[in-house]
Amino acid sequence: MDNFYWLDRISSNQHLQVGDRAFHLSRLRQKGYPVISGFVLSARWFREFLETIEWSDPLFFDLAHSSLRLNVEDARQLQAISQQIRQTILLTPLPIEWTIELEATVQALHSVTDEPTQAVILRPSLALASSKPRELTTSLHSEAADLLEAQVCWSDQISLESGLKQLWAEMFRARNLIYWQRSNIALHQIHLAVLVQPIGVAIASGYLQNTQIDWEILATWGLEPAIANGEVLPDLYRLNLDNGTVSSQMGSKTIAYHIGSSSNEKADSQTGEGVRPLQLDSLSELQDQQFVLEADQLQQFVQLARRLTADFGSRLLLEWALYRTDQNPPRLYLTQIKAQSDDGLMAQSIESALINLDDSLNQGFGTPIVSGLAAASGRTIAQASVITNLQHLPIDLKPGTILVTSVIMPDWLPLLKQAAGVIAEQGGMTSHGAIIARELGIPAVVGAMQATQRIKTGDSLLIDGSDGKVYKATAALKREFANQQTAETLLNQTAAMEIKTPIATQLMVNLSQSDRLDHAASLAVDGVGLLRSELMVMEILDQQHPQLWLQTGRRDKLIDRLSTQISKFARAFAPRPVFYRSLDLRSHEFRGLEGGDVPFETNPMLGVRGTFSYVLNPALFEAELAALSQVYQTGYSNVRLVLPFVRTVEEFIFCRQRVEQAGLTHHPDFQLWIMAEVPSVLFLLPEYVQAGVQGIAIGTSDLTQLLLGVDRDQGLMALTFDEHHPAVLRAIAQLIETAHKLGIPCSICGLAPVQYPSLIDSLVQWGVTAISVNLDAVESTYYALNQAEQKRLGRLQR
Repeated sequence: MDNFYWLDRISSNQHLQVGDRAFHLSRLRQKGYPVISGFVLSARWFREFLETIEWSDPLFFDLAHSSLRLNVEDARQLQAISQQIRQTILLTPLPIEWTIELEATVQALHSVTDEPTQAVILRPSLALASSKPRELTTSLHSEAADLLEAQVCWSDQISLESGLKQLWAEMFRARNLIYWQRSNIALHQIHLAVLVQPIGVAIASGYLQNTQIDWEILATWGLEPAIANGEVLPDLYRLNLDNGTVSSQMGSKTIAYHIGSSSNEKADSQTGEGVRPLQLDSLSELQDQQFVLEADQLQQFVQLARRLTADFGSRLLLEWALYRTDQNPPRLYLTQIKAQSDDGLMAQSIESALINLDDSLNQGFGTPIVSGLAAASGRTIAQASVITNLQHLPIDLKPGTILVTSVIMPDWLPLLKQAAGVIAEQGGMTSHGAIIARELGIPAVVGAMQATQRIKTGDSLLIDGSDGKVYKATAALKREFANQQTAETLLNQTAAMEIKTPIATQLMVNLSQSDRLDHAASLAVDGVGLLRSELMVMEILDQQHPQLWLQTGRRDKLIDRLSTQISKFARAFAPRPVFYRSLDLRSHEFRGLEGGDVPFETNPMLGVRGTFSYVLNPALFEAELAALSQVYQTGYSNVRLVLPFVRTVEEFIFCRQRVEQAGLTHHPDFQLWIMAEVPSVLFLLPEYVQAGVQGIAIGTSDLTQLLLGVDRDQGLMALTFDEHHPAVLRAIAQLIETAHKLGIPCSICGLAPVQYPSLIDSLVQWGVTAISVNLDAVESTYYALNQAEQKRLGRLQR
């Protein structure tokens, strides 16, 4: 039985196996429309794959043919079931013969440049069983077809397998399970096929839509996700088919997506992940102020629209791309079609078709003002406070406002504690601003370009930190938002899980703020895996740099304050361990503090920081050690010391000697660890252990930054800063395995396990001792750890 159907050969009796959109796209291609080449992976594969999975829960044994009726009002159950199904799909390997067949078919795919296909897009194509849609109508409503997100991947076996399973897992997102059930659609009624199309060098892309009056084109530079994500305001063109004239309205196009050139560095054989094909470029002011489409290209659209009008009476929304080829001029392709539903409901308008699906189902929030990285989850509505002068911060910030700025610095902690949310033009997922927002539990969007220009103080905003978007909060939106609070709680605020099954891998939390202690200590976790001292001291030193306390003769007071604060964490978690990471004061991040005016560095991320700063000036480090000694003297022996950003064994030996002089090594429970984040530790870990290192904590943020040469604070580098990159994963595996051989514990405390839950299976297999995550990720991480350990136990028993 065939598993693959080529677009130019699909027949009418194959509709259910290829889904609505692929079926209609094939009709267009067979009618001679400029549809890009492609093939469809049969819906049969998805069902057969679900049947091959060894489900640990009997509830899912018959998933491929079941209705899976759930209580969608029970947030805990819904999230747990959704996570369990999706995680199992991602961790179950495809049969090897499937991956071989899939890769061979992709290589037979005719690319847009007649060269071997380097990257493809996997698009979902759904159909409802027992339906017979008429010409260019769909068996499911158009919004249902948008529930599943397309996946872009390289064309090798491992990348294709990973992308395919990611797409299949989309079927079981919590929001999707709610949609199927409330629409009275049983899972076994849905046929999920996958349309596979090549991606080349796109000059431009966008949408073509016929309205009640005329045809409209939206266009941007590069690939279409820039429009779908709301990251650009596309050019708008209105076509008059009677006389062939076009009216144009220029948008704002500051970035563009394209396929990168790193296809030779694809997926890692151990993890199934690799460098992502989609890369983000910033555009010049000249390109921003230039119309995307030229006159002859617009006439191609006029001719295409006339033909579509003559051939079809339906309302249509088509995606298109203008690809660079060996031919001249570039070639226009249609890449996707969205048509009306079989029930007579028309396709969405061009604006609502571009809104993220969460908006369609749960929000109806409209088009975002700005978009960026979803740095801290949650949604809220509040007025904006825009800060443009970073040298003069407002001291009277109105509590409960949304802070809008170009960059967030660690010394802004008092401001952030008053804020209802934060929007920053710069910064990445691992920047201090993102870290602080996640710990404080306020929504944050970072890397939101032009936010300070598009938003004014006093504007009423809705910030969506779960999706990385910011909306203008109109009166209608406020009413909609108020009506959706129950759904928001259901989908985005998971209740704390009562951990019933013990797990072997320690689950710990990252902390810095004492006002989160009661909640953190109440969780079933094994301790604090990372106590961030830099953010902790912001709470206790009156907005003054710690060096100023030393310079003004207040060393004893500094030691007292440090010991008092550290003791709070030790007391709350005793007897569970608290791993205190000593100060890593990067020069550019604390310049706003009184006494923080230190010399400028060309690249502070690689400057005087970590243990090297202790060697140059040990006074502050010695004060920290004195504070730790006081903590032990008061009876709290559960605090461990972790040294940050250790470059050399000699730096460690210097610090160890200071630790010994402070008397800390006399306490039997004391341990001295290092952060494993400078790549040199990969080669020198045996020497570190010989010198006295008792454990390592892998910091994936700095490790990724140094291995890939990417500044993790730059939002534009977000797609390049990949903590799941094969080089990073191999480094993590080597560190864990080497630590195991040397007989020392190894924890991991970066963002990678939270962003990529499938990585946890590998971490457990490699033998990681502990995983430390932010408070909001404790429950999901426990679940992933439990699943990974069960799988590992199953392998060992075989």
